[in-house]
Amino acid sequence: MEFTAGGRLEVRITAADVGKRVSVRRVSEDGPAGRKFTDTVGVLTSWDEGVLLVTRRTGERVAIEETTLVAGKVVPAEPARRRGPSATYAELARVSSRAWQPVESERLGAWELRAAHGFTRRANSVLPVGDPGLPLDAALTRVREWYAERGLPAYAQTATGAEGTQELLCAELAERGWVREVSAELRIAALAPIGDQADPGAEVVLTRTPGEAWLARYQRKGASEVALKVLCARPSVWFATVPGEGEAPAAIGRCVVDGRWAGFAAVEVDPAHRRRGLATKVMTALARQALDEGASAAWLQVEADNEGARVLYDRMGFATHHAYHHYRAPDRSAR
Repeated sequence: MEFTAGGRLEVRITAADVGKRVSVRRVSEDGPAGRKFTDTVGVLTSWDEGVLLVTRRTGERVAIEETTLVAGKVVPAEPARRRGPSATYAELARVSSRAWQPVESERLGAWELRAAHGFTRRANSVLPVGDPGLPLDAALTRVREWYAERGLPAYAQTATGAEGTQELLCAELAERGWVREVSAELRIAALAPIGDQADPGAEVVLTRTPGEAWLARYQRKGASEVALKVLCARPSVWFATVPGEGEAPAAIGRCVVDGRWAGFAAVEVDPAHRRRGLATKVMTALARQALDEGASAAWLQVEADNEGARVLYDRMGFATHHAYHHYRAPDRSAR
């Protein structure tokens, strides 16, 4: 926090700093035991009617009464991460989108409208990276119309926590009644160390298409023709399978190679075969294949409540680049 020459805390932010990363201190409790303070760091997304909204890197929005402020200042963007490759949010947003391609897409300025008959939010949401070429309300109206024409709810995939992400857009969506339904992390790492993990041996089988056995283990049961199009719609996609004792494999995984990036997904292990290192073997085999094709960096997406996966990815050297969120448009019929 900033101090004046007299050693007192000072508020050095105003409503003109909306959109900047700030650090603020406020009184959280004032009683007989004395004053207690709470510090918040994030993007100042609004300052209206005496209330500040600060969006943290996780996407959490913190409302702060102006009268409780005791200190505040603009702070620089978060320092570059020490682990993993350097990457911008825009690059990773587009790479991850290409790895999970919709059946149908359309441009709205720099935004991408994506649809796949409802198979996953990622393939059925607008990716608002850049300028839509319209005022925000008009752009969101077009988004809702486009999905309504296809009998789908309107979703927007946004992000927080990295330079160039969309804290302000998240705040704008929330103010318009859009509801955040899902949040997850996008993590990145150097690829070579993943390929240097435990030798997968002949236990892991790699194929270009997901066979019936792979689909039998895949968590999204009853994979339709649409799902297969989404899963296979890249020039270099690999599916890993560790055979099991029954029809379903003991473990599976998927990797998309796209330039320098290798994207991992659908790494799943039969509960009866866990703690055998099969997830590590699957990722190692896929990483080695991606290295052979010239990739050098890795990315994946993991939900906050998937503790087992988070521990595995921590061990492999993955670091969180940003959090991404899916906002659903409000139901007009409910108004």
